Amino acid sequence: MSIITDLTRMWLTRSTKPFAFKNEYDQKLPYQRCENLGLYVHIPFCRRICSFCPYCKELYEKEKCDRYIDALIKEIRMVGSKDGQKKQVTSLYFGGGTPALAADRMKEIITEIRRSFVITEGIGAELHPENVKVPVLRALKEAGVSKISIGIQSFSLKYQSVLGRKPIDVSAMAKALEEVSFETVSMDFIFALPKQTFDDLKSDIDLAFANGANHIAVYPFIDFTFTDSSVRAMSKKKKKQLLDAVTNYCLDKGYVRSSIWTFSKGQDVKYSSMTRDHFLGFGCSATTLLKKQFKINTFSVEEYIKRIDSHQLPTSLTLRFTRRQRMVYYLFWTAYSTKVRAEDFEKFFGVSLERMYGWELQMAELLGFVTKKDGCYQMTLKGAFYYHYYENFYTLAYIDKMWGIMRKEAFPERIEL
Repeated sequence: MSIITDLTRMWLTRSTKPFAFKNEYDQKLPYQRCENLGLYVHIPFCRRICSFCPYCKELYEKEKCDRYIDALIKEIRMVGSKDGQKKQVTSLYFGGGTPALAADRMKEIITEIRRSFVITEGIGAELHPENVKVPVLRALKEAGVSKISIGIQSFSLKYQSVLGRKPIDVSAMAKALEEVSFETVSMDFIFALPKQTFDDLKSDIDLAFANGANHIAVYPFIDFTFTDSSVRAMSKKKKKQLLDAVTNYCLDKGYVRSSIWTFSKGQDVKYSSMTRDHFLGFGCSATTLLKKQFKINTFSVEEYIKRIDSHQLPTSLTLRFTRRQRMVYYLFWTAYSTKVRAEDFEKFFGVSLERMYGWELQMAELLGFVTKKDGCYQMTLKGAFYYHYYENFYTLAYIDKMWGIMRKEAFPERIEL
């Protein structure tokens, strides 16, 4: 896997230099001139730990969660504008963990964010199915949350058992969602589980849209080396068949494909914290992407709190991009939306996309991965699958390695990928 990603990185960056993450950071982050800037806040607490989940999380304790939120608000204040000029941002997303466990303090966090930022496209928050209750939903909505994402994973008892999840009371969930409405109600599902069929996924999709969802995300199962999961993902061929079947089914039903794995009931129904040119991340393990740097916060809740209390940012590692490295990062995550616009690339980098990657784009067209129309490169079904296929290699070669180290070391000296 590392050979494939290493060769791809060297070819696209035109360099043998790896991505070098170092134990350093800027005390003041240069985000004021960044356009299309998003915000992300990580709440790392869960009632139970799912064995398959790779994200930074730990068991919920009220006292520890409150200390963490206190530190989180301080971090937001440290990064926020010091000159009274509020920065316009596209969106704010709360991920985890289970952010809804901090629903009683969400308004406090959002109020602090609004002292420095103007949010133009809404606020999203993730929920466990057990959180989908009227009091929790009301608390989130009153705090300013306009979009929610519910981590269903599967409605099927068979796969709930495989994933170590409890059965979901679908009717109670639907009733709560009807009583407290949101602009976007997204439901997440996992595909490529052992012996999973299209009928299994079709049932999940239909149940979601029939019970309050107007947006779904169907993510592939990825077998991270550091998780305790005993689940093994299916073969490449079966994965492709499933992803193609799900995509064709959703498109035939008239749903809009807004990214590789997401479908919605309308063009304006969106839920994604990933497709931003730049973003600021707050909290444990949160990442920040700016024009010339990428940084990631420590994964340790206790060390995070200590750093903040000593009036320092909780950055664990920072990558200073070369120009080509930034281009590769831009293209990789922009392509997640299934399209790359040449005009946007040129505006961002000051050079044409075709000049930098014309040969690669021609090959992608010849291989049937993309089509080009009016300066926009749009992924085909084949291209979307192979994006997913490569993303799996990238995840295991890069993210798996980095997160595996950072789960053990709060502030590693250096990581090369």
